[in-house]
Amino acid sequence: MTVRFFDGIPWPQAWYASVRPAAASIIAAADWRAQLNAAAGALALRNHHDLPMQFVPQEDLPEGMAYESFISSAGRVPTRENLHDFFNALVWLTFPHIKRQLNALQAAQIAMLGIGKSRGPARDAATIFDENAALLVVAESQSAEQLVADLRAHRWQAAFQERRALWGSQAEVWSFGHALMEKLVQPYKAITAHTWVVSAPLEFFSWEWDARRAWLDRAVSAQLAAQPLSNAAYTPLPVLGIPGWWPQQDAGFYADSTVFRAKRSK
Repeated sequence: MTVRFFDGIPWPQAWYASVRPAAASIIAAADWRAQLNAAAGALALRNHHDLPMQFVPQEDLPEGMAYESFISSAGRVPTRENLHDFFNALVWLTFPHIKRQLNALQAAQIAMLGIGKSRGPARDAATIFDENAALLVVAESQSAEQLVADLRAHRWQAAFQERRALWGSQAEVWSFGHALMEKLVQPYKAITAHTWVVSAPLEFFSWEWDARRAWLDRAVSAQLAAQPLSNAAYTPLPVLGIPGWWPQQDAGFYADSTVFRAKRSK
């Protein structure tokens, strides 16, 4: 039996919950790329210029053209046969509004500043979001706000142990960055996401999965459209510290200061 490049993905792990539904038909198909495009067609997936989206071989990217500009102008996503690009495609299928907004921002920055050696702060922040973001959804409550404050202050024991009961009931994390997902195929304790915080009504946590996904997709895309994107918006999150994402999360686990680092003084 032929081993395919995505056969080693540990799908039951919590960090793949966001893209598992999109992946199900793809990994079951004989032709994964054709199935990606069938899924895109079924979703009527379109870019910010309202062009229908397709996942195409890397060779379709014109020489000298920026990847993001090609997606913007042609509606085609160069997709190599590797985990990095595969997860990227699954995120397009899962969070199309967010991906469309990110691509619009990246393409606009390239049109204004060119490719160059430096991406510039706005494009750099968009690339970090695209590659390594985790979406932290928190309830509009005082206790959830305190949880976010603890994370921003790197009070890890408070966030992950003292407020453990909030995770799942008033806070949850959705993996977004495709490079983050690629790293988590072979997880190690130091993997850290750039967290984007989203406030949600308390009832969000009782909705069915697809209702939560659709609300989150639209809410985050609206945030990205409404405010300049900056690296200052992110807070680091060692993802294996999220309650339930790794076994044996005892006091000793969180006491590892090489991973759960103190906040740097300015």
